[in-house]
This record gives sequence, structure tokens and C-alpha cells, in this order.
Amino acid sequence: MDDNKEKDKKNQLFETVVEENQTDSSSKTDESLVPEEVPPEVTSPQEPIIEGEGTSQEPPPVFVENRNQYLFLGIGVAVFLLFFLIIFKFIFLAKKTPKPVSLTYWGLWEEKEVFEPLISSYQKKNPHVKIIYQKMSPENYREKLLVRTQNGQGPDIFRFHNTWIPEIKQILSPIPSSVMSNEEFEKTFYKIHQKDLKVGNNYYGLPLEIDGLVLISNIDLLKKAGIEGPPTSWDELNEMVPKLTVKDPSGKILTSGIALGLASNVEHFSDIFALMLYQNGGDIKKLDSEEAAGALEAYRKFAEKENIFWDESLPNSITAFIQEKVAMIFAPSWEVLVIKASNPEINLKVVPVPSLPGAKPVSIANYWVEGVSKASRNQLEAWNFLRFLVEKENLTKFYELSSHHRLFGEPYSRVDLATLLLQNEYLGAVIKQADYFVSVPMISRTFDNGLNDEIVKYIENAINATVEGVSYQEALKTAKQGVDQVFSKYQL
Repeated sequence: MDDNKEKDKKNQLFETVVEENQTDSSSKTDESLVPEEVPPEVTSPQEPIIEGEGTSQEPPPVFVENRNQYLFLGIGVAVFLLFFLIIFKFIFLAKKTPKPVSLTYWGLWEEKEVFEPLISSYQKKNPHVKIIYQKMSPENYREKLLVRTQNGQGPDIFRFHNTWIPEIKQILSPIPSSVMSNEEFEKTFYKIHQKDLKVGNNYYGLPLEIDGLVLISNIDLLKKAGIEGPPTSWDELNEMVPKLTVKDPSGKILTSGIALGLASNVEHFSDIFALMLYQNGGDIKKLDSEEAAGALEAYRKFAEKENIFWDESLPNSITAFIQEKVAMIFAPSWEVLVIKASNPEINLKVVPVPSLPGAKPVSIANYWVEGVSKASRNQLEAWNFLRFLVEKENLTKFYELSSHHRLFGEPYSRVDLATLLLQNEYLGAVIKQADYFVSVPMISRTFDNGLNDEIVKYIENAINATVEGVSYQEALKTAKQGVDQVFSKYQL
């Protein structure tokens, strides 16, 4: 057929119906112009025209489908699928490859070499994370932490003391439940961790350690005085001290039984007074009570003129112990590292602090915690790293790495690792006391220039006042006024 006609037919919405009596010139053959005789019944208006086998009539026009639309449809589908695959791949790869994260970690006591293997292990599992550990100086550390954080230059992760939460709460972020639930925290760590680190319904730190006040004795000096071992009660201690104290004919102390009674040359004097205060049923907020006055009297009696066992002529208590001029001292376990580093040959024994007869055992907590800054842009990643550090295998690795650089590592914070250190000659006493530690903001050498140091100063003044003859009650009454102001300042 003619192409134009075919196009016309394709463009028609409806086909033209040919009338029965109309002559179709296209049905004529080239050989003859005479119409073919057709029987009447074939051309009957009542019957449809049926072409016979011998007819030369062309078939009626048929609608020819436009195949181009399928081509366009196919191209459209292909483009859509390609676009979909690109979007899917982009989303999938974005989830598969997290954006790079850099975390700054401020530590205090551990060398960089201790943390590097743990950091490297974490980064291998999390290649998008980079952790930069910095060992900071403890002097002015708390103030630097606050100022830098408020200026947007602080660390993502930092170490803080167990008594510091009231001082730094504005920069602390809570542990996300996706990292560690409250229930898991309480199953993992000690009661003192739970009490110290919970504010409202959230925990604000993950501890790598636990520590507190212990009694450190020079075994050689005890044996020289005919004493088998350290005391377990205050009654035993009171009996031992006169036997252990050696004086020259003039009354000068050559060797003291115990470093107690003064503030000027007794390291951790405020921790020790807190111990005696709480063992006697007292409280830092009730320094005007009889229990507080009784605790101060018990502390001071070792340096009172009537029966003096410690005085100003002796060096600092830690130095005196290193020089073997005192038989017993109270200190946190980490002081053993200082002592043994200076006098490796000293024969010492570490035991729990003595208790009062019939009273519940009490000791004073003194440990450090890892926290995450509220200003960090990568808080979840920071918490994930700390969660990694407190896993059993990583805490034991941390202890092992620390022990390569010093005598021993930090006592484990996890309850389920207690048995590993229970028989340790230096740290066993800490673990034995872990269930009855109490926290009091009277801890010396936290370098906070705040809550602790301010309260410690008032306690120091009270002790010094009694040296000058002021009564225990009056000295503590004055101290209470100052302590109350400090508590008000930090909204405690």
C-alpha cells in the first residue's frame, strides 16, 4: 500500500467503513477494468462481504501498532533502575563506610605506651575511628578541662575523680542505653561506682579501676618489735603503736609507730580523718556532732603531748615510711608504687584499714573514672570506645600493660574480676574493702582546686587549731561553717 495512505490510516481514530455499492478502485486489477460478476447473495446488504479464495480484493486496512512506544518505555525503565541502583549503592556504602571520626582522650596517670596497644586494637575493628591519647598534668587539670570544653577545645574523653561530678556536671554526658544499660552497669561494677556515678536515672562515667584507703605496714619493723602482723582493729593498733615507737634518751622520736595526729606532715590526713569520722558514725555535713568531735580526738591523740608518737620533727609520712622511720601509714594503694620505686627492698604489707569493735567495716574510696564530654560531636563513638575498654579481656590487658611500666596496674573495676586480685600482695586489700567503700569530698591530692581542696583546707585548719589548744568541738564548729559554704556553692 501507499505509505501516505498507511500513515493516514494510522492517524485515524476510527476506520472508514466502505459502503456495499461503492466501487473500490483499488480492487481493480491491471488486466481488466470490467467488474467481476458476483452472485447476488454475496452482495446482499444483509450479509457481510466474505472474500473467496480466488478474489483479488486486498484485505481491509488493519491497525498497525506503533512499536516506538515500547522502545521509549524500555529506556525509561532502564534509566529508573539505574538511578535506583545508584541511590541504593550510595545509601548502602554510606552505612557500610561510616564517616571518619577523631577522638581526643585526656588521661592523667597512665603513659601513652600503656594505652596505645588497646587503642590500636580498637582502631583495627573500627578503622574509621582515630583516638589521640594525651597524658595531662594534674595541676590545674580540672579548671583546664572546664575552660577548654566551654571554648570548644576540650577533649572528647577525659579522666575525672569519683568526687568531682558536682564540679563538672555541666560538661558530662550520660552513658547511652545503647552502649550500656543501667541494669548491666549495676551487674558489672561495685556499689560505690553505682552510688558515685549515678545522677537521676543516668550514669555519667565508666570506671577502669577502684581504689581507696588501706593500711601499709613495714613488716621488718613489726617483727623487730615482736609483732606478728598488722592490726585488724583499732584496739590492736592502739596496743601496737607504743611498742613500735622508738625514742632516744631525750625523747626525740627515732622511729614512729604510726603517722597520725597532725596535718602538716601526714599525707592524706583528710582521708584518714574522714575514715575515723565515718567509722565513728559521723558525717561531713554534721561536723558539730559528738561523733565528729570524737573522731578528731581519736586522730589527734597520736600527736598529743601526753603520749606523743608522731611530731613535727619527722619528715612527710610517705618519705618517713620510705626511710623506714615509721612502721604504719594510711594511704591509697597507689602510694605503694611511690614507696617501692624509692625503696625497692622495703618489706611491706598492705591490709584493709582497722575497724572499730562491733561496727560495720568502712573505708574511704579514692579512684578515677572515664567520662565523655557533652560538647563532643562524637559522643556515641567515644562511649563505644570506653565500653570496649571495660570489657573483661581489655581490662586485664590494661592491667598487664600497666604492669610492664610499674609494679602493678590499677585494681579492676569489674566485680567479676575480683578473684584475680584477691590474693595480690598489694591490691588484695582494696578488693576486700570494695564492698564497703564510702565516698566523701575530703580527698587530698585530687588537685581539683575546688570541692575537695576547699573542704580539706577547713579540716586542716581545725586540726591545726587543736594543736594550738582550741577544743575539738570549737575547732569543728568553725570548720562546719566553711564546709557548709562549700556545699552550698556546689549545690550539695
